[in-house]
Amino acid sequence: MRGDGDAPKNMSGERKIFGTDGVRGMANAGAMTPERILKLGLAAGRYFRNGAHRHRVVIGKDTRLSGYMIEPALTAGFAASGLDVFLLGPLPTPAMAMLTRSLRADLGVMISASHNLYHDNGVKFFGPDGYKLSDDAELQIEHLMDNIGDTDLAGPTDLGRVTRVDDAGARYIEFAKNTFPKRLSLDGLRVVIDCANGAAYKVAPTVLWELGAEVKPIGVNPDGFNINNGCGSTSTKAMRDAVLEYRADIGIALDGDADRVIICDENGQEIDGDQILAATARFLQSRDQLKGGGVVSTIMSNMGLEEYLAGLNLSLERTKVGDRYVVEAMRAKGFNLGGEPSGHVILNDHSTTGDGLGTALQILALIAREKAKVSEICNCFAPFPQLMTNIRLTGGGDPLSAPAVKEAIARGEERLGGEGRLVIRKSGTEPLIRVMGEARDRKLVSEVVDMISAEIKACA
Repeated sequence: MRGDGDAPKNMSGERKIFGTDGVRGMANAGAMTPERILKLGLAAGRYFRNGAHRHRVVIGKDTRLSGYMIEPALTAGFAASGLDVFLLGPLPTPAMAMLTRSLRADLGVMISASHNLYHDNGVKFFGPDGYKLSDDAELQIEHLMDNIGDTDLAGPTDLGRVTRVDDAGARYIEFAKNTFPKRLSLDGLRVVIDCANGAAYKVAPTVLWELGAEVKPIGVNPDGFNINNGCGSTSTKAMRDAVLEYRADIGIALDGDADRVIICDENGQEIDGDQILAATARFLQSRDQLKGGGVVSTIMSNMGLEEYLAGLNLSLERTKVGDRYVVEAMRAKGFNLGGEPSGHVILNDHSTTGDGLGTALQILALIAREKAKVSEICNCFAPFPQLMTNIRLTGGGDPLSAPAVKEAIARGEERLGGEGRLVIRKSGTEPLIRVMGEARDRKLVSEVVDMISAEIKACA
């Protein structure tokens, strides 16, 4: 990671505006006002300014209306810090990770709130290596936001220049196609692709068509307000219905910034990220291409995945929620496959972050190679019953510290014993507390989750 030598190091404290996936919030409120975004650009520019060379930052975005407000605010901050700015337009998050490296930028930025609806937006940063920033780097940028002085600004002759890059989409299309085995083709496959009216609405259908598929695109008419609205990976009915209507072989649903994917089989049955991880791990292991002796996922992955991998003599390494924590564990321990049940899947032989389209291409390659149906390939295990409740926070307190809530959690863990799990946490992207329970006994899980959720709601 390159950073400025004068930036504060080894700071203690918690990040205040950065969550599990960058900065995120309601557009034109809180951290997402032009004033705060300008300061964020100034601070990040200051942090990454290192040496006498011309520094550069690349900026992409999804299709939200508020992107037109946030992009110029960031651009002004970076230019005022002396960074040359390259505007790439609507592109998937994995494209930004790739292009940060390809264009030899000091910093990459994606303006997106991922799977959230249009009224939210966010900012994700990538270092020059294409990986998301560490907690420590984000903490230092937060500190700089409140401590930028006149001496941190570029002089009149050193201001950054702003350039629009017109071929960024074409670059990513070729990159994505090159992750697909050259001796294979999608000829004869009928594919539904739901782009969530988001960042991949142009590039994803093009990649699939150029690889030979018969493509039925949906969710490709963004208007600034309809991103993730009744479409995409968080609302898969449109994809599943289209698969049945067009008798497609597979359905692919991306989210707003296309770093995650949910697929469905030829029968319209949804297949989540855990099943995708299982199928991909089996395939890579069969070809001696799986590194690390297993898979990295989060505390949210199903226990059925863990059992399935154990049957293949593979391990499941769990991390806290957030694809960047999965990536950190993969890099530290030598794994090349990781992901989350939400559909963030990282194949770091190809990409430094989750890539929904890239993951779908690997499943399509498996289908083309084995001449098999999605239902035969991607239903690897029977998942344990897993229930999750989201409880919206309305006050400023912390219900999880309340004695009644702690007691309810303890009772729940006692009831599940060693046959199940509880995961109770604050969301890193929304004002929610998430209560998840799983065990073989669905009735027991339901009772435990309901009991704990009721106590949290009473204290929220």
